[in-house]
Amino acid sequence: MDDHIHGVDQTIKKRAVHRAKIIQGQLAGLAKAIEAETYCTDLLLQSLSIQRSLKSLDALLLENHLKSHVAAQMMEERGVDRVVEELIKVYQLSTK
Repeated sequence: MDDHIHGVDQTIKKRAVHRAKIIQGQLAGLAKAIEAETYCTDLLLQSLSIQRSLKSLDALLLENHLKSHVAAQMMEERGVDRVVEELIKVYQLSTK
């Protein structure tokens, strides 16, 4: 996981940073709405929208990992085992 030598796809990075900034704005808006005691279902809808945005960000991060790090690791001697372990860990966290 600490192997950064394979780099980051700059197009994906730009999209991921943009998505993260959108999420920051959404979270700030939700916090203000909570403080203003906005109607509960409206808060829930905002929260669900943020969760969808986070899933979109996750997809970008996974895309970069698969295109760069995984592709390179698959060529290393123990790379396949490492890739499988990492992806299983991510999958398990995503299903909790």
